[in-house]
Amino acid sequence: MNPPEAGVADELPGIAPRLRDLRRNRGLTLEGAARRAGLSPAHLSRLETGNRQPSLPMLLGLARIYGTTVSELLGEMPPERDAIVRGGPLGGAGAEADGWQYRQAGGPGRAMQALRVRVTYGVQGDLVRVHPGEEWLHVLDGRLRVVLGETVHDLEPGDSAHFDSLTPHRIAALDPGGVQLLFVHTLLQSPVAELCLGSGTHRF
Repeated sequence: MNPPEAGVADELPGIAPRLRDLRRNRGLTLEGAARRAGLSPAHLSRLETGNRQPSLPMLLGLARIYGTTVSELLGEMPPERDAIVRGGPLGGAGAEADGWQYRQAGGPGRAMQALRVRVTYGVQGDLVRVHPGEEWLHVLDGRLRVVLGETVHDLEPGDSAHFDSLTPHRIAALDPGGVQLLFVHTLLQSPVAELCLGSGTHRF
């Protein structure tokens, strides 16, 4: 067995299965995760089987890719998170991407991310998205068109959609006044998450 890398303790019990589980939960292949981390697939495989210990720079890179922290990778108890998120107007403290306004409606760094979104009429309706994860949409006001594969669904206030994000999907407002919705996804704060609301240049 190869000696441990410098920069971390000689033994990191439990880190190998955590690395493997995090990668799989993010829907990443060994090759894809290794490429993002600047590692060879063989090296990442050895980290995931415990045959090699990661250095601190490797842990930092993997934590960023998997949307977590080095402390959580090491199995340390995360700090208590505030369970309450206060409301506020869309925009302002929120953000805007290609005509959509959105505001975080859940706590950061969790497996699910929740947003309040205003979809503006006439924007992004032809943008097809395909990425790992799940999405849940709930229409609050206005009418929303959701296209899943070749199937078109027109949603009214109170309607919801829950689907696998690997299904090609398009989202558009049907009314000139736009549509407001609640949006929950499982993408975390990763580069993949950028594909969900914008053109790859906007983070949630």
